[in-house]
Amino acid sequence: MRTTDIRVRDVYFECEDFRYRTPIKFGGVALDRVTLLNVRLTVEGGAGKTATGFGAMPLGNVWAYPSRVLTYDQTLGAMRFLASRVADAYRLCGLSGHPIDITHRLEPELLLAGNDFTAIHRLSDPVPKLAVLVVASAFDAALHDAYGKLHGLNCFRTYTREFLPDDLSHYLGAEFDGLHLDDFITHEPKPSMPLYHLVGALDPITPEDVTRPVGDGLPEHLAEWITRDGLTHLKIKLNGDDLGWDVERCVRINAVAEGAQRARGVTTWWYSLDFNERCQNVGYLIEFLQKLRERTPAGYDRVQYVEQPTARDLKAHPENKMHAAAKLKPVVIDESLLDLESLKLSMEMGYTGVAFKACKGQTQTLLLAAAAQKYGLFRCVQDLTCVGASLIHSASLAAHIPGVAAIESNGRQYCPAANAAWDAKFPGVFAITGGSMNTALLNGVGLGAVS
Repeated sequence: MRTTDIRVRDVYFECEDFRYRTPIKFGGVALDRVTLLNVRLTVEGGAGKTATGFGAMPLGNVWAYPSRVLTYDQTLGAMRFLASRVADAYRLCGLSGHPIDITHRLEPELLLAGNDFTAIHRLSDPVPKLAVLVVASAFDAALHDAYGKLHGLNCFRTYTREFLPDDLSHYLGAEFDGLHLDDFITHEPKPSMPLYHLVGALDPITPEDVTRPVGDGLPEHLAEWITRDGLTHLKIKLNGDDLGWDVERCVRINAVAEGAQRARGVTTWWYSLDFNERCQNVGYLIEFLQKLRERTPAGYDRVQYVEQPTARDLKAHPENKMHAAAKLKPVVIDESLLDLESLKLSMEMGYTGVAFKACKGQTQTLLLAAAAQKYGLFRCVQDLTCVGASLIHSASLAAHIPGVAAIESNGRQYCPAANAAWDAKFPGVFAITGGSMNTALLNGVGLGAVS
């Protein structure tokens, strides 16, 4: 062991359930609840000193483990079971090193747990790699958090050569020889970042759309959200299987945004478009973009990027190449991004950007963020309706990865109850003013969420 290295000594986890304020639609499924996985992980350093880290992540089974055969409770149950297997793997691994070393070496074993569960229960829909990554991300976060606490540093200050002497070729292959992770992240967070507000497919756009007011004091429709939070970035969820509806939805949202921004005296704002891989083919996306430009040229010009328009299994759908679409707007992978191999395949298929998520793990996200920068790809960070500590984690990634221009925080819209205890501790992070998040606060010890 190097003097800076650690070993895992103990792992504890629990689940916490929350109801959404209003439902959100994922891939055609209306979701009204979330299960949060909370992890505490204790490590020991070379001198015998110990520290306990905390990590949390929404399990997000509808997104990570979509199935037309298994029920919501079945896929959630599988992921909860995987949590026990991942906990055992970390607890018993006996590995020492930096958190990136430990998780990188442990990941193949973690993926086997998903295969085992599939075989034991003879599942017609096998446990996806993405579902395993989401579960494991909370443990990986706790490991990084503990490491930072042991050394009294923010995690993003522990990726230097002093703590992580191996270059990136050790993790990503020979083409990264001589490059170090520290070259691709910042030690200090960006002081503030614009927030991408989600406009879900079920969300009211105008006062007339509000048929059943929530009545909790938060905005009930889009114009109210824009005015209250000073929004300049809107992420628009689309269906991907109804061209007329998708185009009309964007036209309506743009009209409402123009009115609200005009009243505020704002002239510049942006959209991202998320089809949640529902487009049957790339032709649908191209036709959508062309029709959107015809209906509202200004609205089209405000589209900053398009997110994962077609099916996540790139190998199974080689026909869905994005070269033509990416000439119109940057097209980023999200669900498809599982490792360096999938990143390279996406580039071959014409994708020009990457959407990073904390729910795929701190270790993997940092390594792939370095690769994306080397390859010159468009970069964004998105959340999985993260709340509490998981939002601090997600926002920290966005604030420390160069080139990421904006940040997501959907939990404040859909699950504010889970953020209630955090608002006062992190002013300007969970409550947005001027359209931006106060990311200057994201520099505490460890991941900075739980002391």
